[in-house]
Amino acid sequence: MLKVIPLGVALLLLTTAVHAQSFDSFYKAKKYLTRQITPHDTTIYCSCEIKKQGKKLTPDPAGCGYQPRKPVTRNGKPNVRATRIEWEHIVPAWEFGHQLQCWQNGGRKNCRKISAKFRQMEADIHNLAPAIGEINADRSNFRFGLLPHTPYQHGACDVKIDFKQRIIEPPYYARKQIAQAYFYMHKTYGLKLSKRQRRLFSLWAE
Repeated sequence: MLKVIPLGVALLLLTTAVHAQSFDSFYKAKKYLTRQITPHDTTIYCSCEIKKQGKKLTPDPAGCGYQPRKPVTRNGKPNVRATRIEWEHIVPAWEFGHQLQCWQNGGRKNCRKISAKFRQMEADIHNLAPAIGEINADRSNFRFGLLPHTPYQHGACDVKIDFKQRIIEPPYYARKQIAQAYFYMHKTYGLKLSKRQRRLFSLWAE
């Protein structure tokens, strides 16, 4: 089935002027990207169109077939993350943060406080993509891979997540974007990639 190209793909193909746009905080980067949303932009994992209401971004599940894996929380309240758009780090902050000394001495909070490099990595728009909040939460810091025997759990959304193996299989149309983000972070910040990641992302980049 043909899919609309997600916003994240367009972000990786920005003009030179926008490519040079950089931020010193994740908050500023998210605020900037939210302003760039236009009609027919879609989420990275489900290709759901994004509705913009002022500063608020919400997914349109009717057009993409997304269904929440957990419509209600453990407390019996509606799962609000299933109804909003969040800015997903393709390379998780946990993954690149763990390669910095600041993370070893206090985690993400400490890195934000003392590491200019971490703040720049966390706010780099080339590693950010719009995602439905629930899927962003389900993905957590799981690594990408293939899950041929894992069922879909989010309606017609073409994403698979194995919580025991801590692996996420993205839709076919998003794989090149994901590979480009990883190689960009490797080239720009020295992100270390395993041999398995290099092999997988080299295939996806093609």
